[in-house]
Amino acid sequence: MRTLILLLAAFAFTACADSTPMDQTTAPKAAVEVNTPESTPLSDILTSQPEEVQARYVHRHPAETLAFFGIEPGMTVVEALPGGGWYSKLLLPYLGDDGALIGASYTVDMRRLFGFYSEERLKELETWNTDWPANASTWIEGNNTPISAFFFGSMPEGTAGSADAVLFIRALHNLARFEDQGGYLTSALADAYAILKPGGVVGVVQHQMREEAPDAWAQGNRGYLKQSFVVDQMEQAGFVLEGNSDINANPKDRPEDGDVVWRLPPSLMGSQDDPEAAAAMQDIGESNRMTLLFRKPAA
Repeated sequence: MRTLILLLAAFAFTACADSTPMDQTTAPKAAVEVNTPESTPLSDILTSQPEEVQARYVHRHPAETLAFFGIEPGMTVVEALPGGGWYSKLLLPYLGDDGALIGASYTVDMRRLFGFYSEERLKELETWNTDWPANASTWIEGNNTPISAFFFGSMPEGTAGSADAVLFIRALHNLARFEDQGGYLTSALADAYAILKPGGVVGVVQHQMREEAPDAWAQGNRGYLKQSFVVDQMEQAGFVLEGNSDINANPKDRPEDGDVVWRLPPSLMGSQDDPEAAAAMQDIGESNRMTLLFRKPAA
């Protein structure tokens, strides 16, 4: 089996060459060796996905990402903002009958702040916590992995200390964007801490703004956050930074004033009708992303 050695530097926490130093008190204490899932059941799951899904692997690196987070069959995993199930459709057959997948999403009140949801659509989303599991249960034929869901801020009774891992994959920027209006990021991280078993992990993949850029560019409304901000918020919530990886780094993505993450593929916002501009965005590729591993203290 091919082995991926992920060297976790003791004095740096960003995935890019222009990153700022990490304080030694939060640095990983040792390198972590992670086996890639090429010879595990995950490899079969990955190669069985539709071509359009597999085409994203070069940008999303799901095998390496899940390996870095230590996701294994039989685990109970919370997936933040699972949406249409890009990762869920990999996780469900991988976690198996002995595992469980729990979706967690924005409240309807937070979605109203986006400004583009109709009242009719917002009303429909009030039952997302039951609608999504029912829909997700149809995605994988013959799959019996238990599926459930909840809204951040409304974690069901009896679920505290039940999960092995929480995944925030490109899911933190809007929580941060609307934090001042309702404490949404604080609430989501508090739920993540509460639902995890002692020693459980949080895996973060997030569009990353370089540290020297103005803070105004990295407040979440453009899709980007600074890694220092994410680490600070996680540590305030009680988590310990355990490792970082450049698995999902893309140094070609260097946003400037006014740039939003959705200018890049697959959205290509603003260049759909401009072949030259679209080609330039395709050349950059998908966003530069931090990949961070946190742990809830065991005691």
